[in-house]
Amino acid sequence: MTLLTAKWIFWGGTLASLAVFGVLTVDTHRQLDALTHAERLDEEVVAGKRAFERHNCNDCHTILGFGAYYAPDLTRAWTRVGESAIRRLLHEPHAAFAGSYRLMPRQGVTQAEAQQLVAFLRWVDGIENHDWPPQDSPGRWKRSTERLLASSTMSPGAALVQQEACLGCHALGDAGAHVGPRLEWIGGRRSAVWIADYIADPQAVAPASEMPAFAQLDPAQRGAIAAFLVSAAAEAGR
Repeated sequence: MTLLTAKWIFWGGTLASLAVFGVLTVDTHRQLDALTHAERLDEEVVAGKRAFERHNCNDCHTILGFGAYYAPDLTRAWTRVGESAIRRLLHEPHAAFAGSYRLMPRQGVTQAEAQQLVAFLRWVDGIENHDWPPQDSPGRWKRSTERLLASSTMSPGAALVQQEACLGCHALGDAGAHVGPRLEWIGGRRSAVWIADYIADPQAVAPASEMPAFAQLDPAQRGAIAAFLVSAAAEAGR
């Protein structure tokens, strides 16, 4: 190969790459309004973004690929832990994280800021970013739910989750509500023993918890629910 040929290959490849990058960039910008649901971007969401920056949340958390990796990613926080849990974590992080080895500092977030941050995280959660981050992929959760809640193979723990209306506050797969944390998320971060104790008396384990006690369930039933949540987390991780 001559020097001239090498130069042509270099410049041709560089210019072709720039052209492809330019076309993809323009195409992405054309889709931004639709992908981000810009019609939902109101003053409260903007105020939440400013509060997010004012309290330096990115010093510990990532969001949409930006920030530090010390604390959990917040791109899908609204789906993963729910509005009530977000408010609780903002106002009483030490009580909410009781027993955890990693604590969030108290930021002095006001009630108004908490509302704005919830609105901001809800809007970010709705951005269509092709199932990123992958651990929060709705498609994966949906598949795991279909297997775990299939009527012919439902475990005692799964039956109790339905019997006690846990999905009235918590999400599992593509079912349930977003008041409390997602059940797969709990099962992936807590032991079965911790979950069983929490179900019996949530306030004794985490004083800031708003979840009611399920003392009417006997230890075997609470253990079955706890085992089911741990298995749900493992199933979603496959």
